[in-house]
Amino acid sequence: MSGHDQASLEALAAEVGRALLATGERLATAESCTGGWVGQCLTAVAGSSTWFERGFITYSNAAKVEMLGVDSEMLAAQGAVSEATAAAMARGALRHAHADWALAITGVAGPGGGSVSRPVGTVCFAWAAADGRLATDTQAFAGDRNAVRAQSVAHALDGILRRAGVVSA
Repeated sequence: MSGHDQASLEALAAEVGRALLATGERLATAESCTGGWVGQCLTAVAGSSTWFERGFITYSNAAKVEMLGVDSEMLAAQGAVSEATAAAMARGALRHAHADWALAITGVAGPGGGSVSRPVGTVCFAWAAADGRLATDTQAFAGDRNAVRAQSVAHALDGILRRAGVVSA
């Protein structure tokens, strides 16, 4: 998919790194449907150990609960693909890392697994700061599994880029 090839994703990751480096901040990730692709892009950038702290690949619901402390009752009520779950993943990543920021991605990449309320291409995001700031978002991406995942990586990186280094009023 044009604009979301590996080179452009790694270039976006490098921009994220520059923004974090400028403020001395560190990032953690919590990925589900992208399976570590964000972390791969971040670590492709030389010097990323300065600003990328760790990544959690929590593909299963059990992993979300066990590794990130996502509340199992909330997960059952809201579903894995929800802004509430994305927010809990991001907050959990911050609790289990030494980072200033966390991003989280959870969605339905396809080709199966979709439903009427959460069709294939539905991806939920969260960006959390250690100071308590939190933003969430849901996107409906088009394309095949790879296109949905690539767009998810780009959206997550763009989201942290727009927020990193922004001091709350």
